[in-house]
Amino acid sequence: MAAKLKKGDKVVVLAGKDKGKQGEITAVFPKENKAVVDGINIAIRHQRQTQTTQGGRTPKAMPIDLSNLALLDKNGKATRVGFRVEGDQKVRFAKTTGDVI
Repeated sequence: MAAKLKKGDKVVVLAGKDKGKQGEITAVFPKENKAVVDGINIAIRHQRQTQTTQGGRTPKAMPIDLSNLALLDKNGKATRVGFRVEGDQKVRFAKTTGDVI
């Protein structure tokens, strides 16, 4: 099945501690049904100091389930994604506006 959300898409979080926040997808894991969104679902990771790097606490964006994300349309509102065939190509479109993504 084709991916409804892809790397580079602008999304809004629908559920969880970051509900309502917006960001851009930086990585998608289709097998786990998760995606990493820049600035969303941040966890603190502890890094041991080495000869080359400074140790300490570093924030890291953790994966979030795709069901908790919705694509933003051109109006800045959450929308569902549909598929249709235009010519000989299958394209994604926003259900709210009907525009091709």
